[in-house]
Amino acid sequence: MFTELHARSAFSFHRGASSPEALMRRAAALALPALAITDRDGVYGSARAHTEARELGLRAIVGAEITLEDQSVLPVLVRNRKGYQNLCRMLTTAKLRAAKNESRVTWKELAAQAEGLLCLTGDEEGPIRRALAKGDQATAEKHARELRQIFGPKGVAVELQRHRVRGERWMNRALVDLAAHLKMPIIASNGVCHAERSGRELLDAFTCLRLHTHLDEAGKNLSANAQRHLKNAKEMRALFADLPEAITNTQRIAGELEFTLTDLGYRFPDYPVPPGHDMASLLRKLTYTGAAKRYDMPLRSEVKTQLDHELALINKLGFPGYFLIVWDLMRWAKEERGIFCQGRGSAANSAVCYSLGITNVDPVGSGLLFERFLSEGRNSWPDIDIDFPSGDQRESVIQEVYRRFAPRGAAMTANVITYRGRSTMREMGKVLNLPEDILSRFSDLYGHGDYPHTVEMQDQLKSAGLPVDHPRLPALLRLCQSVYGLPRHLGQHSGGMIICNHGLDSVVPLEPASMHGRTVVQWDKDDCEDLGIIKVDLLGLGMLAAIENTLAICAARGRPVDPARIPKDDPATYALMQRADTVGTFQIESRAQMATLPRMKPKCFYDVVIEVAIIRPGPIVGKLVHPYLNRRNGREAIDYIDPAFEPILKRTLGVPLFQEQVLRMAMEIAGFNGSEAEELRRAMSFHRNAERMQRVMTKLRAAMTLRGVKEVAQERIVKSIQ
Repeated sequence: MFTELHARSAFSFHRGASSPEALMRRAAALALPALAITDRDGVYGSARAHTEARELGLRAIVGAEITLEDQSVLPVLVRNRKGYQNLCRMLTTAKLRAAKNESRVTWKELAAQAEGLLCLTGDEEGPIRRALAKGDQATAEKHARELRQIFGPKGVAVELQRHRVRGERWMNRALVDLAAHLKMPIIASNGVCHAERSGRELLDAFTCLRLHTHLDEAGKNLSANAQRHLKNAKEMRALFADLPEAITNTQRIAGELEFTLTDLGYRFPDYPVPPGHDMASLLRKLTYTGAAKRYDMPLRSEVKTQLDHELALINKLGFPGYFLIVWDLMRWAKEERGIFCQGRGSAANSAVCYSLGITNVDPVGSGLLFERFLSEGRNSWPDIDIDFPSGDQRESVIQEVYRRFAPRGAAMTANVITYRGRSTMREMGKVLNLPEDILSRFSDLYGHGDYPHTVEMQDQLKSAGLPVDHPRLPALLRLCQSVYGLPRHLGQHSGGMIICNHGLDSVVPLEPASMHGRTVVQWDKDDCEDLGIIKVDLLGLGMLAAIENTLAICAARGRPVDPARIPKDDPATYALMQRADTVGTFQIESRAQMATLPRMKPKCFYDVVIEVAIIRPGPIVGKLVHPYLNRRNGREAIDYIDPAFEPILKRTLGVPLFQEQVLRMAMEIAGFNGSEAEELRRAMSFHRNAERMQRVMTKLRAAMTLRGVKEVAQERIVKSIQ
């Protein structure tokens, strides 16, 4: 048995060549019980590694490579939650102090935050190996003693790596002697930078990008060989056959690293309530006060029943504070800043949100399903998106959130910018030192990201008049295929904010965003959702400013308008839509929408909902637009695939246009429970992870088979979902 304790993923940004998921899958294939992800100056890849490891039944050890003030690098591994909190705070301090994309930890900070962490001495960038490489035995011993003093006698391990390169045998001998002299344990590591041997090519390309050079000039900066891949226990035991204690110590230490991200310790803040109330009672009071204004009094029985049902579930799931914080933020924006704002998305399915003034659509009158927004089976928090006018007004709300939860209690979620398209082709071409004219024409041909196999490529190159015999074109295609979808750099989400009841920097490291006055966490919105971290979207919408101005003009002319009470059945409005007179009309102003409206001929509000839904990537790629329009206009018979789907698909004529319908189909035909349906929803939303979707589809097929669904019907159902 062997556990690799030092592996960089592609989230080390040009220092690792495999995704965290690929590393975990390879570890599982090699029968490794656990794998430590130690990305440079962050835990960027740890969330995805944890999620993948949980699916595969192995353990993702959390760690990071820390850059010190002298630019040497130390890998540290997390023992427990205290250690994780210290690591996050240490990285946050270093990131917020340094320039963007840089990080420097002082020795004093390292000593102050060492509790709960285990330190490895590192590879060629480590302070001890750097000193030994210069022949400075005294400095190497000094650093080793400093580390032992900081982390304790059992908190430091001397790391040995064997990559079959020149000078390595001498270096390892010196490290073993130093460890013996200071009575420090030695451990075996492969300093992994890619999952499989073939990853060396991409790692070298990343090295060129990082150093702003190309392969013809990179020289000794490139990998000496392809040895820095994951290896199994047999290979590592063979490498260290003369030092079996290195393998034994590695496994012993791996067993001590008990922390995983399951023990993150995140909690959403409580809302401060006045005397005589708890959060549940205050939410109920505010809901019924708002309902009295939004609905005719006395409340209809179906409205009261729906409100009571929603409030009971909100209380049961422990979410009253979330609704109160969102309500209060919107109240502040409207009443104290005069900002027009409203919620959208699945929150419109909630009568509580409507009564609180968060949304402006009556879900009871519109027949919307609350479970699309919140259900007991979904193992996640509700997601409320709030639109604000773009610009300074929205920024003032974002800054108010920072103010309320200071210091370090709120931050934007990251947006992981990945390699794709024409820019990727050009960057990889520059790495290969391709001539500019060939690179430009080649990137035009394959800039969409559909990189072919070699035989297809040669035919396409001939058709485009490009040279088919250029020796580096196959390498260019390989690099583009390898890098596609890997992280390029970290940006910030357009409006997603996460908040915490204590310092957020003890949950995930923070770093400065490109915009002044903002901070961003090291995970994107999907990573945060995977780990149960709550996001509130504060989105900018230019059309909202136009609506705000329109409402002000109406009020100034003595005709105030309440957006929540605008009639949904105005014939003149639908006449405009039917003749596609919708230039400047939000959601239905695109060419595709204007081309579809005369065929759709919307006559009611639900028709408009469908109109917006069908001109989206999912229905278009799934080839669902024409079947729906043909059925609507009587040119095609309505087919429900299975009679059980008729109640679910009746309003959309047998065509699954909405995610909600897909989830209900899975629950009906495959017996999925709420949690399994939520897993399907998450997989459908994860554009980054085809393997995740494939796992859910396999589970869906197995469940349908058990329930006697024929294979032909299964294929149609799976196709409609994918």
